[in-house]
Amino acid sequence: MKHQRHFEIPNATALREAAVIRSIMDDLNRTVRLLECEVATEEERARIFDRSDSAYPMLARTLAARRENLRGTMTVLEQRLTTVKAASAEAVAASWE
Repeated sequence: MKHQRHFEIPNATALREAAVIRSIMDDLNRTVRLLECEVATEEERARIFDRSDSAYPMLARTLAARRENLRGTMTVLEQRLTTVKAASAEAVAASWE
């Protein structure tokens, strides 16, 4: 059986990773917007908008915490995307040398 080598386009892996990261970020962004709507709906239902109020709805607190966690995840993914783009640009520049 012959062994075939798989030649990959330079930085194709980086391009694929960048596409996956963008897709994940798009999904997370949609989820964050949905959570924002749900928090606003719960605040409106309870008629309490001050998070420091002891009567602030637990559901709104939980949803807001989830939203903030997702925003943090998006920040990390954005940093990773920047790194991937930089590595991809370096790979392209090196291939032209």
